[in-house]
Amino acid sequence: MKLFNKVVIIGTGLIGGSLGLALKEKHLVSRITGLSRHRRNAGLAKKAGAIDYAAVSLEVVKDADLIILATPVEAIIEIALKIAKKIKRDCVVIDVGSTKEAIVSRLSRVIPNFIGCHPLSGSERRGVVNLESGIFKNSLCIITPTAKTNKKILSKVSLLWRRLGSRVVILSPEVHDRILAFTSHLPHAVAFSLIGCIPAKLLSLSSAGLRDSTRISASDANLWGEVFLSNRKNLLSCLSAFQTKLAVLKLAIERKNKKLLINILAAAKKKREKLG
Repeated sequence: MKLFNKVVIIGTGLIGGSLGLALKEKHLVSRITGLSRHRRNAGLAKKAGAIDYAAVSLEVVKDADLIILATPVEAIIEIALKIAKKIKRDCVVIDVGSTKEAIVSRLSRVIPNFIGCHPLSGSERRGVVNLESGIFKNSLCIITPTAKTNKKILSKVSLLWRRLGSRVVILSPEVHDRILAFTSHLPHAVAFSLIGCIPAKLLSLSSAGLRDSTRISASDANLWGEVFLSNRKNLLSCLSAFQTKLAVLKLAIERKNKKLLINILAAAKKKREKLG
C-alpha cells in the first residue's frame, strides 16, 4: 500500500539514497525525486535506482506530498527554511538528522507538518556507492514530535518507518539529544580521540581490537563536527562523565590497586554483555 504519492529526498547520500531504495522496494510511494548539493550524486542515485528523477532546483518541492531532509544537521535547517513557503500546506516534512532539539524547535514553527526523525541505521561509510535498502530493517528509528504535532501525521510517519522494518520509539527532542549524546555522540568522540593519540608509525602493528574500537572514527569529519556542536551541552556533560571514569581507571593502575581495577573491568564487561 502506497503511503505517499510524490516524494522529494533532499540529500541522496547513504541515508537519503538508501531510503529511496527502500521506499521503492516496499512500494510505499509512487515516485521519488532526488536533489543533492553535488549534481553528480543525484545522477548516481538515479542510476542506482534510489530515485526516479534527479532535480537541481528546490522548486520541485511545490507539489510534493512528503519531503525527506537527509543532509547534514546545519543544512537541514537552512534548506527547510528555504522550502517552507514553497510547499503545499498538507505536505509532510521529515528529517533524518542525528540531533533533534535545535531542528525540531526551529522547523516545527514554520512547517505545520514537520516531524523530526532519527533512523539509527547509518555507518562510517558515506555516499551513493554504499546505498543499501536493507539498513533500516531491524533497526531503531526515534521520532520526536511536539505537543502540537498532528496525531494522524505522526501515525502515518510511524507506519512508514515500521513498513521499512524499523522499530519506532517516540521521544521528545530534548530527551533524544540527552540519550544520543551518551549512546552515539560520546562513542564517536572517544573513537576520534583514541585513534588520534596513537602514533601513525605504530598503526601497522595494530590489533583487531584497535580496528574494532576505532571503526566509527572513519566517519565523515564535517558531518560529525556539526553533530558535536549541535548537541554541545549534552556532549560536554558526557565527556566529563567519561573523563571521570577514565581518571578512576588511571588511578587504579597508578596505585597498583588490582581489586579496584578488576572491579572496574568486570563491571564494564557485564554492562557490555547487555548489548548482545
